[in-house]
Amino acid sequence: MPLAKAASNVRENAYAPYSNFKVGAALRSASGAVYTGCNVENVAYPEGTCAEAGAIAAMIAAGDSIITEAYVIADSPTPVTPCGGCRQKLAEFGAGEVKVTMATTDGGELVMCLAELLPGAFSQDHMDNS
Repeated sequence: MPLAKAASNVRENAYAPYSNFKVGAALRSASGAVYTGCNVENVAYPEGTCAEAGAIAAMIAAGDSIITEAYVIADSPTPVTPCGGCRQKLAEFGAGEVKVTMATTDGGELVMCLAELLPGAFSQDHMDNS
């Protein structure tokens, strides 16, 4: 399934009663499988959990651990980039050259690679002191 369609479809399932800002995300893993996630808000955490984090959790739960492409869609005037926490999560499971497409529901798109979204990402290399 194309990532754009998967992200758009799952966006409709977002639970956003406080912001009414629905976000959908789809990831393709190295196995070729597609995983999706949407944002979920609640009273204690009205800003909610992010769509990308949900898609990553689904990927890990299924036994995959490498992201090869990502797509994020929201109903906004311009494409919305993943939040800082999700950028780090994406970088944890994807290489710097992984393409991330950020889209609007009216067809606008912005394509960047993970290294552009999160320059200087913290990695395992930072913990190696040898």
